[in-house]
Amino acid sequence: MALGALLGHAQALEITPEVVAQGLQNPWAVAFLPDGQFLVTERPGRLRVVSAQGQLGEPVQGLPAIAAGGQGGLLDVVLDSGFAQNRTLYFCYSEAAPNGTNSTALAKARLSSDQHALQDVQVLFSQQPKVASQLHFGCRIVERRDGTLLLTLGERSHYKEEAQNLRNHLGKIVRLHKDGSVPQDNPFVGRSGARPEIWSYGHRSPQGAALAPDGTFWMNEHGPQGGDEINRPEPGKNYGWPVITYGENYGGGKIGAGITHQAGMEQPAHQWTPSIAVSGMAFITSDRYPGWKGQMVVGALKAQRLERITLAGDKVVRVEPLLAQLGQRVRDVRQGPDGWLYVLTDRSNGQLLRLRTR
Repeated sequence: MALGALLGHAQALEITPEVVAQGLQNPWAVAFLPDGQFLVTERPGRLRVVSAQGQLGEPVQGLPAIAAGGQGGLLDVVLDSGFAQNRTLYFCYSEAAPNGTNSTALAKARLSSDQHALQDVQVLFSQQPKVASQLHFGCRIVERRDGTLLLTLGERSHYKEEAQNLRNHLGKIVRLHKDGSVPQDNPFVGRSGARPEIWSYGHRSPQGAALAPDGTFWMNEHGPQGGDEINRPEPGKNYGWPVITYGENYGGGKIGAGITHQAGMEQPAHQWTPSIAVSGMAFITSDRYPGWKGQMVVGALKAQRLERITLAGDKVVRVEPLLAQLGQRVRDVRQGPDGWLYVLTDRSNGQLLRLRTR
């Protein structure tokens, strides 16, 4: 069922969003099962198998307790690179503590052969400290080509200064082995006063992440009022929040010293002011979209569209809107095994869309 042809600007590609499934409650992430079905998370705390024909399965059983509320809930899900053999997947979610605090957690599990339940659920990582907040969980998972996992972690909003503190996990990206152990070549292993899991720091609210075709890791993160960013995080580097930012306090007023540059802090590859509220991220590696191969796409919640981004090495050279008439918050975008892009829309009656060309 087409929503109507919406024109992509360059290369004169006409993109038509096709509804694959609907009736999803605030879906957050989609993964692609080998049999052509979809695995979709719903933020209130449900994981569903969606058939190739768009039928929603009953919630998959076996999830751990999830602290759903605000921006928290069941968030990202990715399949292990060896899923076809081991049926292993990874998911992240907001994990509660008995005292009313919470944080982002990463878990692994096996999907049962009948796809009705998770088995052998194991929590690999829990962000420390847990705090009283329902904001800025981060929670995108990427498997690197070396088999390690990268997990993005927000600074939980009210604790923004902690993004510069290497003694905790707030506002960090962490790198882990698939058993939850720390790779010994992580940048802060052996450094006093630093968590060994940390890969990079100085992040605010990172809600999109993906590997480029050359294997490099890219992510995006929300700025405050302005200053949404694309970054290519490298080990041990500081991405500046909240010392440097292109945004300002909500309602106006500078953050900190109101500066955008400082020695020892990295500049974004791109920033949006005003904010578009960045979300999922993917790279186009298929031939489905002539002229777009190798480009990045980024979802936008507030702006209710996709952004198509042309890169030259580690530089963003062009940003163009797609689906400008969609009228729905875009939460996730992924390229499927069939080469098409798939989009999840964030609302109580959310949709899974396939983006076709004419």
